[in-house]
Amino acid sequence: MGNRGMEELIPLVNRLQDALSSVGESASLHLPQIAVVGGQSAGKSSVLENFVGRDFLPRGSGIVTRRPLILQLLNGNTEYGEFLHCKGKKFTDFDEIHKEIETETRRLTGSNKAISPIPINLRIYSPNVLNLTLVDLPGITKVPVGDQPADIEYQVRDMIMQYICKENCLILAVTPANTDLANSDALKLAKDVDPQGLRTIGVITKLDLMDAGTDAREILENRLLPLRRGYIGVVNRSQKDIDGKKDIQEALEAEKKFFLSHLAYKHMAQTMGTPYLQRILNQQLTNHIRDTLPAFRSHLQSQLLGLNKEAEEYGQFNPDDPTRRTKTLLKLVQRLAVDFEKLIEGSGDRVDTVNLSGGARINRIFHERFPYELVKIESDERKLRREINYAIRNIHGVRTGLFTPDMAFEAIVKKEISRLQGPCTKFIDLVTQELITTVHQCINKLSSFPKLRDETERIVTSEIREHESKCREQVLLLIDIQLAYINTKHEDFIGFTNVQQAYSQSNKKTVPGIAGNQVIRKGWLTISNIGIMKGGAREYWFILSAESLSWFKDDEEKEKKYMLPLDNLKLRDVEKGFMSSKFVFAIFNTELRNVYKDYKCLELACNSQEELDSWKASLLRAGVYPERVAVDGQGNGTPENFTDPQLERQVETIRNLVDSYMSIIYKTIRDLMPKTIMHLMINSVKEFISSELLAQLYALGECSVLMDESPEQQQHRVEVLSKHAALKEALAVIGEISTSTCTTPLPPPVDSSWIQPSRRHPPAIPKVK
Repeated sequence: MGNRGMEELIPLVNRLQDALSSVGESASLHLPQIAVVGGQSAGKSSVLENFVGRDFLPRGSGIVTRRPLILQLLNGNTEYGEFLHCKGKKFTDFDEIHKEIETETRRLTGSNKAISPIPINLRIYSPNVLNLTLVDLPGITKVPVGDQPADIEYQVRDMIMQYICKENCLILAVTPANTDLANSDALKLAKDVDPQGLRTIGVITKLDLMDAGTDAREILENRLLPLRRGYIGVVNRSQKDIDGKKDIQEALEAEKKFFLSHLAYKHMAQTMGTPYLQRILNQQLTNHIRDTLPAFRSHLQSQLLGLNKEAEEYGQFNPDDPTRRTKTLLKLVQRLAVDFEKLIEGSGDRVDTVNLSGGARINRIFHERFPYELVKIESDERKLRREINYAIRNIHGVRTGLFTPDMAFEAIVKKEISRLQGPCTKFIDLVTQELITTVHQCINKLSSFPKLRDETERIVTSEIREHESKCREQVLLLIDIQLAYINTKHEDFIGFTNVQQAYSQSNKKTVPGIAGNQVIRKGWLTISNIGIMKGGAREYWFILSAESLSWFKDDEEKEKKYMLPLDNLKLRDVEKGFMSSKFVFAIFNTELRNVYKDYKCLELACNSQEELDSWKASLLRAGVYPERVAVDGQGNGTPENFTDPQLERQVETIRNLVDSYMSIIYKTIRDLMPKTIMHLMINSVKEFISSELLAQLYALGECSVLMDESPEQQQHRVEVLSKHAALKEALAVIGEISTSTCTTPLPPPVDSSWIQPSRRHPPAIPKVK
């Protein structure tokens, strides 16, 4: 009784389902839905019930199915039903399922023939079915009755189209034999969505109710209005048979007898009836499984390959074996050391192409951020001259000095050197943060063992902080050393005898170590303050050398738009706009000349803060320094302009000497700071992780506890091993399915010119919102 025609596939598909269901994998081979489409009282529900072998659908005249019924058939050991709206409740009596469908239908649609597109979801578990989805849809209607809206016809059609448009939906176009087939709405809808007839099967019902002397032989022989897959005739139970609880098996015997005894149909009796319809659907399902198998097998194989390495590692780890625990701990610490070294030193394998690694970010701090911070601390001109003025006058006291006092020079230089403590300390903080971030990135791979991860993080972070403290002390010591002795005999210092030369050099732009035509940087920048009236900001390809800043139309560098000399240029920060995502800086001329055409400054925009900092550092190398912010001298009681010509000469002399000496200090600090941090912090932490971390972990005396897995890791390990085994088994089962099933060729196309667009097609159906 029931779905006997599919029993040959059930054992193999069940094995596949059993193999994958235990690990939560979907074993669905995307079996198609079977949607039954037809007019009112065409016998759709009877056809649908034949697939289940049970009476459970409402019947009657007019629209009986007023909500879509999505019927999911699931293979199981026992037979029962479950509704989605009644979770947890099992219906073993199919009469109760019948009543629940009617009750749930009335709950939304009332009792006066209204319809609703909200489906009823019913699952039926049975040992005689495959995993399959059947859809019972409302019958196509023409005239509204009761509470039905005036556009009921279009609502029903729209509802049906939502299902039959899907490519994995088999369409059973049901038409009663006692109506005109040429006007079959079911066939017309099927033709609209399946013009090639690849998934449409015609079903002729009520053959036993035709007038005496008439038959449907021409239709069933596919000579009148032919379909590619042809027609199948069925004889369902009458309403009297249903009311009398006539058994489905008895009805199938009566159907068989009808076709064998009817003069018009007995020559084709073997291709008629419900059992034959089931066999045809079985062929379609078999074909679909075979069509799906290659892609499904590839999907499983790719999953298996992705799990092989992880499953092999988990297979070697035994949480109850102390030796395995110790070996795993050793491997994890060794991997941590290798990962940290690769992120710091760089590596050619598995290079990150999206984000900068820890070593690359530290390198950027060394050579871009820190030099720029040093330039930013330089005093502005007015403040420096005022401080030199006060120093000279305070040293002379009540006397009038004839010579420039070297004590004023030393006082100013020491003050400038002391100010280096701020950027140097910030430099150490930035590198420390990058080190900690890099360590965390490596330690996160130990998340499977939370106690090991926490202890490792605590030990390594403490080590970094300890080396940070030593490094800070050493850097401050370096600054104190510079303060201890001002070496005016340094070979690069201009000295008092070269003041005039120093003055002339201070007004001549030079970029030490860089040739005039050497390219320092290339890249895209947006000129944001030019061309606003011509369509807004534009992006250009910029080339920065030691002498000029040029920009081109594109990166082929064929069409140069402009070349801007770097003489007397300064850099100024521009506040980011409220709605702008760009990062902007400006270049201007210190002599208040136009930088470009009629523009006093050139505003250039980048896409990120990192790119902005990099361009600033490059401009710094080219000698374009940041603008010095003026400091207000309120409260000092001294005018800004000096009136003593001798004092002015002394201020200018010391100012040039300070510049010369501080350039030596800046050069020394820029060179020593990265070396100091590299030696005292980065290399020391790297050496600690590779040689001492394991010993400190062993010193805790809790190695066994450290290797306790987290509950999530335990579950994940079990799932991976189970899934790996299930995938291997499933692939073996699929191999059997591919050799155990057979296929049938698709019928050739037939002449479908019987549908005339001018006469047959219904008007366009408007979408109901």
